[in-house]
Amino acid sequence: MEAKLKHLEFIQSLITRFNSNCFLVKGWAVTLVAALFALAAKDANERYLLITYVATVIFWLLDAYYLAYERQYRQLYHEVSQKDPSTIDFSLDISPYRHGRNTWWRAIQAQTLFIFYGSLAALPLLLLIIFKRLF
Repeated sequence: MEAKLKHLEFIQSLITRFNSNCFLVKGWAVTLVAALFALAAKDANERYLLITYVATVIFWLLDAYYLAYERQYRQLYHEVSQKDPSTIDFSLDISPYRHGRNTWWRAIQAQTLFIFYGSLAALPLLLLIIFKRLF
């Protein structure tokens, strides 16, 4: 039983790491988009907004990458939790779980990421439209 708990701890630490990476990516995305938008407003240069969209897409893809791995390790955790303690081999192989909801493509389409990065992409465009009408 102790081996099973240790194996689950290993998997949980990986899940936690991927979750932390997702959180950090979102923080960096907001920071970079805000900085680029401030530069665009300061210099009245719309090219910064284009960079904002490129950065948003890159952060979205990176966040989805971490989310896909997190989902795969969550499925491994579930499988290990169902195993008999005598069959624990400490394998961290997630290749059997790279299908369906756990793929990178499906993670890109995750509702939480779509709402977050969609909003992050829409905000500069919305603010640009408002500023153009005001000035």
